[in-house]
Amino acid sequence: MNNLETLRNAAKLQWEQLKNNPIPLIYVGTASCGRAAGALAILDAIRKTLEEKNLTARIVEVGCIGPCYLEPLVDIQLPGRPRMSHANVTPERARYLVQSYLKSDKPAVRLAIGHFGEDSSEFVQKVPRFFDLPMLKPQVRIVLRNCGFIDPAEIDHYLANDGYLGILSAFAKGPEGTIREVKEAGLRGRGGAGFPTFRKWEACRKAPGTQKYLICNADEGDPGAFMNRSLLEGDPHAVLEGMLIAAYAIGATRGYIYIRAEYPLAIVHLKKAISQMRAYGLLGKDIQGSGFDFDITIKEGAGAFVCGEETALIASVEGKRGMPRSRPPFPAIAGLHGKPTIINNVETLGTLPNILRNGAAWYTQFGVEGNRGTKTFSLVGKIKRAGLIEVPLGMTLRKIIFEIGGGTTKKFKAVQTGGPSGGCLSEEFLDTSVDYESLGAAGSIMGSGGLIAMDEDTCVVDLARYFLDFTQKESCGKCAPCRVGSKHLVEILRKITKGEGEPKDLAMLETLGDTIKRGSLCGLGQTAPNPVLTTLRYFRPEYLAHVKDRFCPATVCRALLEYRVIPEKCTGCQRCVSVCPTGAITGPRAKTHNLDASKCIKCRACYEICRFDAIAGDAIVIKSTRRASDE
Repeated sequence: MNNLETLRNAAKLQWEQLKNNPIPLIYVGTASCGRAAGALAILDAIRKTLEEKNLTARIVEVGCIGPCYLEPLVDIQLPGRPRMSHANVTPERARYLVQSYLKSDKPAVRLAIGHFGEDSSEFVQKVPRFFDLPMLKPQVRIVLRNCGFIDPAEIDHYLANDGYLGILSAFAKGPEGTIREVKEAGLRGRGGAGFPTFRKWEACRKAPGTQKYLICNADEGDPGAFMNRSLLEGDPHAVLEGMLIAAYAIGATRGYIYIRAEYPLAIVHLKKAISQMRAYGLLGKDIQGSGFDFDITIKEGAGAFVCGEETALIASVEGKRGMPRSRPPFPAIAGLHGKPTIINNVETLGTLPNILRNGAAWYTQFGVEGNRGTKTFSLVGKIKRAGLIEVPLGMTLRKIIFEIGGGTTKKFKAVQTGGPSGGCLSEEFLDTSVDYESLGAAGSIMGSGGLIAMDEDTCVVDLARYFLDFTQKESCGKCAPCRVGSKHLVEILRKITKGEGEPKDLAMLETLGDTIKRGSLCGLGQTAPNPVLTTLRYFRPEYLAHVKDRFCPATVCRALLEYRVIPEKCTGCQRCVSVCPTGAITGPRAKTHNLDASKCIKCRACYEICRFDAIAGDAIVIKSTRRASDE
């Protein structure tokens, strides 16, 4: 068996050699976000340039560092110099950067957006520190501390950066001491519910039986959410070490990672990391001489949103249809195969090594009373600086959206927190503290960490219809409130967006939503009406515009609109002509254009691309079908 301390010392030595090697280092972000932006083509261009120009450098593939709007990112570090970061790199720019840094006496430092380190020499003059960039400066990186800095496929990189010190601390404290440390840290489940982690652990540890299970929930089914995926791709060992700590605390001997099959890169990294753990004596029998036995199996899920619910997830792991069951008994008492089982979220597990390594007192300095530590979010939507962020709990929505995200592209309208099951909050809630209780009081939820910012071009009625359509399709159908109620909600919302709504429909939406929340079996149904109820509560005038005036103020609902060109604003730039798929817009350059409504399919392409606000969406006169008594 390999001694962990010996392995760590060897890894640290290799890490120092990597950093102090006279060979230049080129870091390329090749997580899914980077790949989507073209990182693999850039990687290929860098390798070909090194070969063709006979240049020497070591390429390090790293995970997502956070700012998706800057992808693809390429960093170059010359010996004795700070690491310089370059954003929105193309293959052509990558070839130029490599030659400039490795061949020229005057590297193209002017093209860098930031550097890492404290260097104040002329080499980095006028180049800010990367973590002083507006999106990064307010953040606190605990869970994401290694993402973007280490090669996730190298266990030695993780070991060299204090990896697996957390499990050694847990072994020293014993199971009860480990649970006590997590309790004092105030860690709450990051999967959405925010239940105190230690309470679940205590219940499971005290449950009778020698066979107990630990499951890592990596299902992450929220549209637009990528926090868990990014952590697994960029630092898989952090989550795996968290699994060791949790399993040791509750007395589990078997662990499962339930992950969506749509996360192929994360699965590849996890499989390699688990293999490395076995080789290093971190899985199997008598781990590091502690007497603790534990092993991990990966279970790929089919992408069912309902399997994010604990009992539905357990059913899926057992090979059954993913459907929730009534509780009690809770999984901590009777879960997988009827045995005591704990299910923790990816981020919850990724946080544990930091708590055990640094102590509860260190962790509680972040966040606010009752909501300690940090939370990762995928900040997306109509936001200027989209990406993965990590902030202390208690930060306001205003600071996240405007200071970190740079604000919305047009006038801010709303923010959706908690994914499809969350609430849509208006401008009046911008100073709300991002914590479990404050968001709950506003009618929303923390969820797993999705934040969708919206501007004035977003129709909240259509937004509610979109999310309800998603949750209705993802409903397992086991209970009638969710199965039947959500279907009726979608039908009413669809009716309103088509201009066929009636005033009484608004009351029906509220009644149905409340019934579904109170009567559904699991969290999916209990939170599904949130988008409808919150938009009705905070944006009621917009619903009334759809129902009474048959008009969509955001010019989104196609059935209620007819697009036209505003002659006095049109410059004849022909941008709208170039994007119109049906040839509905015509006219020579520098002349006012014409829009043939009979050919228009209302795709909004012209509206979106016009820089002069010369395209308008007017209300269509729709014959009312309402009775006088409905008015």
